[in-house]
Amino acid sequence: MYMKNGVFVLLLLLNGLNLYSQEKATLSGYVKDSLSGETLIGATVTIVGANKSIGSNQYGFYSITLPKGTYQVLASYTGYNPQLIQIRIDSSKSFNFELKQKSVLQEVVVSSKRKDLNVTSSQMGKFDLSMTQIKSVPVLFGEVDILKTLQLLPGIRNAGEGNTGLYVRGGGPDQNLILLDDAVVYNTGHLFGFFSIFNSDAIKNTSIIKGGMPAQYGGRISSVLDVAMKDGNMKKTEVEGGIGAIASRLSIQGPLKKDKASYIISARRTYIDVLAKPFIPKTSDFYGSGYYFYDLNTKVNYKFSDKDRLFISGYFGRDVFTFNNSGQSFKANIPWGNATGTVRWNHVFNKKLFSNTTLVYNDYFFTFSGAQNDFNISLNSGIRDLSGKVDFDYYPAPQHKIKYGVQYTYHKFTPNVVSGSQGSTQFTPNNEGTKYAGEAGLYIQHDWDATDKLKVSSGLRYSSFTQMGPYTVFEKDVNGNKTDSTYYGRGKAIQQYGGLEPRLTLRYTLTDESSIKASITRNLQYIHLVSNAGSTLPTDLWVPSTYRVKPQIGWLYAAGYFRNFNNNMWETSVELYYKKMDNQIEYREGYTQSLKDPEEEFIFGKGWSYGAEFYINKARGKFTGWLGYTLSWTNRKFAQLNGGATYPAKYDRRHDLSLVTMYEVNKKWKLSGVFVYGTGNATTLPERFYIVNGVLTQEYSKVNAYRLPAYHRLDFSATYTPIPKKKHWYSHYWVFSVYNAYNRMNPYFIYFNQSGSPYDGTLKVDARQVSLFPVIPTATLNFKF
Repeated sequence: MYMKNGVFVLLLLLNGLNLYSQEKATLSGYVKDSLSGETLIGATVTIVGANKSIGSNQYGFYSITLPKGTYQVLASYTGYNPQLIQIRIDSSKSFNFELKQKSVLQEVVVSSKRKDLNVTSSQMGKFDLSMTQIKSVPVLFGEVDILKTLQLLPGIRNAGEGNTGLYVRGGGPDQNLILLDDAVVYNTGHLFGFFSIFNSDAIKNTSIIKGGMPAQYGGRISSVLDVAMKDGNMKKTEVEGGIGAIASRLSIQGPLKKDKASYIISARRTYIDVLAKPFIPKTSDFYGSGYYFYDLNTKVNYKFSDKDRLFISGYFGRDVFTFNNSGQSFKANIPWGNATGTVRWNHVFNKKLFSNTTLVYNDYFFTFSGAQNDFNISLNSGIRDLSGKVDFDYYPAPQHKIKYGVQYTYHKFTPNVVSGSQGSTQFTPNNEGTKYAGEAGLYIQHDWDATDKLKVSSGLRYSSFTQMGPYTVFEKDVNGNKTDSTYYGRGKAIQQYGGLEPRLTLRYTLTDESSIKASITRNLQYIHLVSNAGSTLPTDLWVPSTYRVKPQIGWLYAAGYFRNFNNNMWETSVELYYKKMDNQIEYREGYTQSLKDPEEEFIFGKGWSYGAEFYINKARGKFTGWLGYTLSWTNRKFAQLNGGATYPAKYDRRHDLSLVTMYEVNKKWKLSGVFVYGTGNATTLPERFYIVNGVLTQEYSKVNAYRLPAYHRLDFSATYTPIPKKKHWYSHYWVFSVYNAYNRMNPYFIYFNQSGSPYDGTLKVDARQVSLFPVIPTATLNFKF
């Protein structure tokens, strides 16, 4: 009955808004790149003199309803010349803006969004980064990396030296919803997390939301990273790529049918294995060992009409590590990776209603197989998803935008299946590891300009998660022996969770250049990443909520002051936040890998995080960049860990500072620099050593009672773009970079070295630090034709 009443009220609201706008007319269409036909996400369409504007959605579509009359309409986007038209709107009509790119010099110095968007938008904690900005930041080994650039923003920190894991406002890496063309990405790292899977040549747009998450997103409690792939050039064929220190990449895009259909294929592969192979002699114990990664992005799109467009995209990436120790007769093969496929259909019902229907297939896996003599062992884990969703964008009036939709995902989890053999003896798991679940979501989001000063973004999401068969639940005695079992057939519900997730964000304009914002969100997360290490590794396990494991619950409260200066050239903000997290998971104390179901080794607790974020951004001019500083506390409390006392989380960082600078010297040279400083990671270390029966025994401190030394680093890069005397059919540019310019030996971890003998009194135990990256200069050649 409540559901029927809710639907009735919603229909009444939509109908009322429609009646309100019947005496008006609607202008709608797409904002595109004039040279390639790529739609532009987040472009601003402004009614000049009327203080009304709308942003294009993630497919470049815009719609704005106005009283009948003649208007000047301005479309603008980063790196493009704005387009101004005068148009008579006496009935609803369509108009597609086609913006021309500015020169390379101008492309860098303009803002990536409407100049005052950080003040006027109701969204909190959102950053949109253009690929121009991302490619301008100094990088490790010449590999442009979206995730490492995001780590330079306030409230976002890394997992450690060189790692791409994101820790947003005290949340773990599993608490970020990472999407690539609407497909969930479960593992974002190559080379054990040192590089991300995102190939910069294939990416069109990157947005991260770390506060005030809109209702269209669900399933995570910390942040959303939405990455959109390029659609492919509709006008002409282009080839671009780069040759770097450890990897090369190549992209080809062009029209299948001009202005009707296009494609893009982008590939990248490292050649660490090829470079190292000549230096490993055949007599070495490690001959035959190696490592490499590769990935492939593909996409095609077809425009059936002005109202219908089909997109088919995919990602396929693998890491392969092989180890061969001939001296010990030990061999190991460790492949892991992601594969995603997305089919999306855009349909324009009318000038005010836009829909997107999406089907997604997703497969993430990790496999370890090892053998020594007649002993063999294998470990498998992963997730396979099949998802469907329908989203609607409705523009009833200039002051209102409504988004609503429904989503469903069928999960297949393989959290941890270990098996092995020795001779004729087989070792098998005590419990079937594979688990199945269905996850559903229904939402509505309303953006409302209540007055000239007050903007309200409100949303409500209902989500549910059901663990289902086939599965066998075992009952056990106090000694862990199975005493009884219950079998659940395919599709039969074992355990169900669900709940409402309200979202509310308010923005109040103080002056033309300043505003205050506040938000409160509740999020439910039904899957968990359980780690036994200090950084994100492919061996970490994704597990679902089950009859044993409850979903994570997150409440985030945030408030901020936003102020621009000098005609919006300088953007500043201060944001305060408090996050509460229930049903957090860790392994029990003393856990070691076994054949048990991992759920039997979990313990549960709570966490909280709070802090302040300060941000200064110079958005325009030859000199641009930003300064971000975060002061924060992140704590955890588990009844079965640390004696039940509160302890700092492993990603707690009191101070986190990032300074990013970019300077356009002239049309040929561009310089950039990055300085980062962070409080050292919390860690657990041995405090006492005992000799028991001649064996050195350690007694560890309380959980994360110590800090590693502070982390700091300075990077530089210079981009050189030759300017030919006459126009060529190709272009190229060089990027020269220096990572860790003053050779800071930052700690990766600390271990204790033992020397001497306890029997003659010469035993010494000393702590030693392991560091990964010294000063590393690199050069990368990028080309395009």
